[in-house]
Amino acid sequence: MSRTKNVLTVGLLAIAGMSVTYLLQRSSAPQIAAEQRLIDSRKLLDVLPAERYDNQPLEQPLTLVDTALLHSKLTAGYRATKAGLPVAVLLRSQTQGYAGPLELLIAIDSTGRLMGVKTLKHTETPALGGPVGDRPNAWLQMFTGKSLTAPPDADWALKKDQGQFDQMAGATITSRATLEAIRDALRYFDAHRSALLENGT
Repeated sequence: MSRTKNVLTVGLLAIAGMSVTYLLQRSSAPQIAAEQRLIDSRKLLDVLPAERYDNQPLEQPLTLVDTALLHSKLTAGYRATKAGLPVAVLLRSQTQGYAGPLELLIAIDSTGRLMGVKTLKHTETPALGGPVGDRPNAWLQMFTGKSLTAPPDADWALKKDQGQFDQMAGATITSRATLEAIRDALRYFDAHRSALLENGT
């Protein structure tokens, strides 16, 4: 009889323990999800100076149309605002590097100038195109402040392609793919400026 009693006691304790664990998990899940979103937001949005916006851009994704571009594809878009006014658009872009897919986050201010570019994912080898993922990245920083008119659209190419921009050492294909994805994003912004910047999109 005592063995049955022990089995029942252990069973009841196990059920009680699982119930408490389940209730704790359910009650803390929203807080954990909110904290994870905040961490993800900080990691993603470090291409924008924090003082330039006061909203949570990742919680208000934009509806993008015609996302298959000449050299890349846009996978998401977000609007950063300050006091309700649009200050920047963030475009997630995917292109093909030398070793595989390359995903970028491209921040463009409301006038069409680049605020920053960040590599989100890549499969480049460390000795070749791998530096595209370095943070901070001096090569990607050279695009900050550029637009389709400064330099002129025709100069948006690597120097070896008669353009204005240097390439990463030993990484012509990845450098070219990155540059073309940035240029695609600027062209997309110019073509869809009003839709990207207007509130309520």
